[in-house]
Amino acid sequence: MADLSLPPAPEIDGARHLHSGKVRDLYELTEGPHAGQLLMVASDRISIFDFVLDSTIPDKGEVLTRLSLWWFDQLADLVPHHVLSTDVPASVVGRAVVCERLAMHPVECVARGYLTGSGLLDYDATGEVCGVPLPPGLVDGSRLPEPIFTPATKAELGEHDENVDFDAVVATVGAEQAAELRDLTLRVYARAEGIARERGIVLADTKLEFGARPDGTTVLGDEVLTPDSSRFWPADAWTPGRAQPSYDKQIVRNWALSAESGWDRASGEAPPPLPPEVVERTRARYVEAYELLTGERF
Repeated sequence: MADLSLPPAPEIDGARHLHSGKVRDLYELTEGPHAGQLLMVASDRISIFDFVLDSTIPDKGEVLTRLSLWWFDQLADLVPHHVLSTDVPASVVGRAVVCERLAMHPVECVARGYLTGSGLLDYDATGEVCGVPLPPGLVDGSRLPEPIFTPATKAELGEHDENVDFDAVVATVGAEQAAELRDLTLRVYARAEGIARERGIVLADTKLEFGARPDGTTVLGDEVLTPDSSRFWPADAWTPGRAQPSYDKQIVRNWALSAESGWDRASGEAPPPLPPEVVERTRARYVEAYELLTGERF
């Protein structure tokens, strides 16, 4: 298990800190019109290989928040979302949302339209991904015959999510709920994949989180379709058979694994601070993804 020592969450007037993850800090609002609801704040932290780095990426939290809000609007007719308001305390304007309390389903809902990452490792070992058999001869970056639902367990902070099959989701949330999660995940992926493709971006895969309202309604929560939760590739550079260039933190991973960083992944030590040029290139990649997808200037 990696040592995920997080910086102390900032104090926010009118809010009580509840929990911090790799990127987000969660608070309960204690006053105002949304007292009792949740305040979700996206930080500029960045994590690789289950380590949260000392370095941050300027504006990353705002990019993630604004992009999620844009996508929630694109998906509103498919599934309700958890955002109640963007009227947030002044110290976190632009990178926080007020959201409703949900009973979150303990499943990472992943849709894949292309083979890469842990899916590729599973396929190379078994010919399947999460129990879904795939045709022989696929390579890194291959487009799948059709998108597939490849769920994972939600791991504790600092541990890996583990790919599981559909039966494991049924065992966790029941057959009816599992079927709904699979259906919603694939419908969201299909909508987003089409929108991204129109803008010259391949959406290779994405991870979604769903929760339930007290009346049982399934709601899309957390963040959605950001470079942290999805693999976005430039469509004009897509070439199966190799690792694809991407709009995410691959720049950071590549630097950490290079001789230049001096870091040994097997050492158990955290990677060193990022050089300024790696920070700036990573920020630029996140902003580029935002601008290409939304058509808006950041």
